[in-house]
Amino acid sequence: MSENSPVKKQNTRDEAALLPPVDVVEDASGITLYADLPGVPRDKLQLQVEAGTLTIEGEIDLAMPGGIESSHAEVSLPRYRRVFSLSKELDSSMVGAEFSQGVLKLTIPKAEHAQP
Repeated sequence: MSENSPVKKQNTRDEAALLPPVDVVEDASGITLYADLPGVPRDKLQLQVEAGTLTIEGEIDLAMPGGIESSHAEVSLPRYRRVFSLSKELDSSMVGAEFSQGVLKLTIPKAEHAQP
């Protein structure tokens, strides 16, 4: 993300977590954020917008079927976490969310004072 992007990544190291890949698209009406969260069921996805901060968290079930032991694992952490600072140009009270097939789509419109 660029320095002038309306969403900026914050560094948080509370617990070890995977950083989901995220794409942010900005247009005249606001931003659309796409986060890849494979393996996260809808009931284990948490979104929080508070004090200009957006937090995305999701838990993955890494349990192996009975009697099977993994010899190699690409994913070893059971959760995703990303935290972003939201620009004051965005209306964080109007966040829209869709979650389908492991992809989270968030839409955040620009605040009225930031509209063209």
